[in-house]
Amino acid sequence: MLELVDRCRTLIFDKTGTLTYGRPELTRIITPEGAPPEEPLRLAASLEQFSKHPLAGAILRAAEERRLKLAPVRLVNEKPGAGLQGLVLDHNVEITGRSAASVRNLTLPLAGPGLECLVLIDGQFAAAFQFRDEPRRDTTAFVSHLGPKHRAQKVILLSGDRESEVRYLAESVGITEVHAGKTPEEKLAIVKAETRTAKTLYVGDGINDAPAMLAATAGVAFGQNSDITAEAADAVLLEPSLAKIDELMHIGRHMRRIALQSAVGGMALSAVGMIAAAAGYLPPTVGAITQEFIDLAAVLNALRVAIPPAKKTDF
Repeated sequence: MLELVDRCRTLIFDKTGTLTYGRPELTRIITPEGAPPEEPLRLAASLEQFSKHPLAGAILRAAEERRLKLAPVRLVNEKPGAGLQGLVLDHNVEITGRSAASVRNLTLPLAGPGLECLVLIDGQFAAAFQFRDEPRRDTTAFVSHLGPKHRAQKVILLSGDRESEVRYLAESVGITEVHAGKTPEEKLAIVKAETRTAKTLYVGDGINDAPAMLAATAGVAFGQNSDITAEAADAVLLEPSLAKIDELMHIGRHMRRIALQSAVGGMALSAVGMIAAAAGYLPPTVGAITQEFIDLAAVLNALRVAIPPAKKTDF
């Protein structure tokens, strides 16, 4: 992985928790006919206790701020890319996306900007939660330096979130190729297609990213949010920071450069020695000693890989 990471020319990033802070805040609750939002929020927060989705924390924080008492939950079911479902106070509560809810012919409010999830209670629309997740402070600088400093030919934002939110982030940080609203299976297909044309680096932080990480040339888990994601990745960044991605790429470049120096340099010196020996300038004993010095020089040069590069980041 260290040998390949800096040679990847197509870089693919998940959105939430990778290029953003992964701490979306609940900014608005829309209910049918202006009904009080407290009950849908209480039932949704009760269910979200059992989810690791980034929006779960925002819903729980909003319920805590309003001092809502959470209810007991049974039969929780969360399928990747399909939402969360369970029984809360004998109500069938679903937290899902607009695409999954629209097929049921429900009357839904107009989609707003930002992240969104819908709360369905007993099969009926109960509330729309709208969120905003801000990009990391250094995201724009990081994305803009990938081309000139790491020879990236393509930077892709690949997310399961709504297109309006994904495009908002892409435009604000300078990414032109966007794939939004993708399921884990669709993410996998996109990464496989890109990997057939160029070496790919995939960076993500959630369970939904694990299959795509396995398909990429190099997969990087951004933080330790999921054991499954960490297992699927080739490298795990213990500190979720874009600077650490850049540092990883520089470490790979540093290691590969020294490995090539040792291998090619050792072979070149050995070739010179063999030519000198064939021409009669090196007797066998001196030639053998010379070869040992060449091997020692190659090994000592290779040991320089343990010395950290002087410049770990360049953006």
